Amino acid sequence: MRIISAKALPGFRLELRYAGGESGIVDLSSLVGKGAFAAWNAPAVFESVSVTDSGAVEWPGEIDLCPDALFLEMTGKRPEDVFPALQGRLSHA
Repeated sequence: MRIISAKALPGFRLELRYAGGESGIVDLSSLVGKGAFAAWNAPAVFESVSVTDSGAVEWPGEIDLCPDALFLEMTGKRPEDVFPALQGRLSHA
């Protein structure tokens, strides 16, 4: 999964577009103020999101998020839905 564009939206949401054509919005408001994400208490920091050469999103202060995890959140899919090799390897509690 490779993100090709990311746009900060109000309410600590990101509009994402992936290289495969998928796009959508992810709500990251639950992270605000926690650990490294305390930097987002300054809205300008959240708004400065960029996409790395490897297709992840990042912010100043070495804050980044995994594109695969964001894709799962955005689509509501399970890891084994996106990565068929995981079929039967994951146990659910």
